Amino acid sequence: MPASTSPNDLFATPANSPAIRVGIGGWTYAPWRNNFYPAKLVQRRELEYASRQLRAIEINGTYYGAQKATTYAKWAAATPAGFVFSLKAPRYITEGKRLADAAKGVSGFVHGGLAEMGDRLGPVLWQLAPSRPFDADDLDAFLEALPRELNGQPLRHVLEVRHPSFLDQRYVDLARAYRVPTVFTDSPDYPSLADLTGDFSYARLMRSADAMPTGYAPAELDRWAGHARDWAAGKDIAALPHVTELQPQPSPRNVFIFFISAAKHRNPAAAMALQSRVDTAVSCASDQPS
Repeated sequence: MPASTSPNDLFATPANSPAIRVGIGGWTYAPWRNNFYPAKLVQRRELEYASRQLRAIEINGTYYGAQKATTYAKWAAATPAGFVFSLKAPRYITEGKRLADAAKGVSGFVHGGLAEMGDRLGPVLWQLAPSRPFDADDLDAFLEALPRELNGQPLRHVLEVRHPSFLDQRYVDLARAYRVPTVFTDSPDYPSLADLTGDFSYARLMRSADAMPTGYAPAELDRWAGHARDWAAGKDIAALPHVTELQPQPSPRNVFIFFISAAKHRNPAAAMALQSRVDTAVSCASDQPS
């Protein structure tokens, strides 16, 4: 359906497509029908609504199994121009005994219908289990097997590592060799490294609190807005934990930030509050005289 531009329309399309996209994990969650979705909104329109309040959504359902091509096409058709999905790759690929043996599964997933998403296809997230330690040769073979394009368009891959053995310069060097970003995980349960290893930045924030209406305290949202702007400007952020030395400032980059898990019912409010801070800062900067 055509996107409405009326400012009073609940389904109005966001005005722009910034380099910084803030979102949530999924769109189907019963508590959100009490604090995010409009009253009496039918479930089949939840994605349509959510994609007009947020700039990106990380799909968790694909982690439990690849979908049909028609499903990917349906998801894409429900969203406005400029919106993108991040897809968690199926766990049957990353939870095998050896990542080096995953090439067939990787190809099957990527070429199994993702092209139907068109320009709504954002990063593909490969999440490694907390039980999988760093194995340079095994990971090298896996990264080599990741397709770099789909139907002539570049594919963006991002890796989430959850074993502390990845806090190793050899891992950072390997990821940089393939230009695959590493997820920055804001979580008390998993290792966090902000080393820039690819062409975009990707963070998963997992500390939203039930007592806070916006999930994170205002000061924390301000801090993350600053981090997002710094990443977008190409800066390496000294305030975040690193394995290696800070990188010289590269070119500007796209940024993806998702509020995941924790007090999940607060995550849409957190995402909208952070996106508002980012957009306001960008708008104020553009209004400054040159």
